[in-house]
Amino acid sequence: MDTTQRAEQQRSADRRRRELLEAADRVVLRDGPQASMNAIAAEAGITKPILYRHFGDKGGLYAALAQRHTDALLASLRAALDAPAERRERVESTLDTYLAAIESRPQVYRFLMHPAEGGQPTDQGFDVGKHSAPLLRRMGEELAQVIEERVDLGPDSPRLARVWGHGIVGMMHAAGDWWLGERPCSRAELVRSLADLLWGRLAAAGDRVGGPGF
Repeated sequence: MDTTQRAEQQRSADRRRRELLEAADRVVLRDGPQASMNAIAAEAGITKPILYRHFGDKGGLYAALAQRHTDALLASLRAALDAPAERRERVESTLDTYLAAIESRPQVYRFLMHPAEGGQPTDQGFDVGKHSAPLLRRMGEELAQVIEERVDLGPDSPRLARVWGHGIVGMMHAAGDWWLGERPCSRAELVRSLADLLWGRLAAAGDRVGGPGF
């Protein structure tokens, strides 16, 4: 098989994988954590063994969906951080972007963060810690990189940036999870309260020399 044929086969496989992920998304939007491999295969118009061939098992499909949605969320958070605004406004905008994302697609959020809620006798749910923790760690590392690039935290900046990154992501996740379930206040009120909690040290830190500013 020549290089052109291999490249065409790879493009075809990538296209089919995207189509299957889009079918999975439609089922997740409808069923949330109750989404099953049977329902996803039916939505895609294929048999479950074919779905397994592409993703291995439900865990493999979950990982692919998690990457897809995390990529989109991180792009949105980066855009909020890059927007021309004062630092306090940018902090609030970033928090609001995260909360708006989980509010607009709660079934997707629950599938990614609370998949065990959907466990069925014939289609067991996910181990939440096994699958959601890497997603949160990735977000924490991404935010740590942004902080290190933009904020002067002194000689121990790389370590502190990681502390801040993972700490802020943990706060957003825990507060957002609680808020989405109970709705004790408006999104705007939650954003202001979380920004107040973060603001003291953020307000005092200077911009990193040569960085894009924060």
